[in-house]
Amino acid sequence: MSVTRIDVDDEVLERAMALSTARTQEETVSIALRFYAEQQERAARIGRHFDRARTWGAVEDAERRHRAEKGGQ
Repeated sequence: MSVTRIDVDDEVLERAMALSTARTQEETVSIALRFYAEQQERAARIGRHFDRARTWGAVEDAERRHRAEKGGQ
């Protein structure tokens, strides 16, 4: 773990603490950073799966079915 001095918006920090299970400011920042990193990693995984699906033609098939269903209404 490293020690880093940063300026944090007090209002945002208070809101984050209220919404989390954190008991300290340090814990709140750690939770927020972990959450952000996990969300970015998840988005990257979804993007990779989407790219693979596009190479299989699955995306175009789904779009075609969606258009057909939408047009039938």
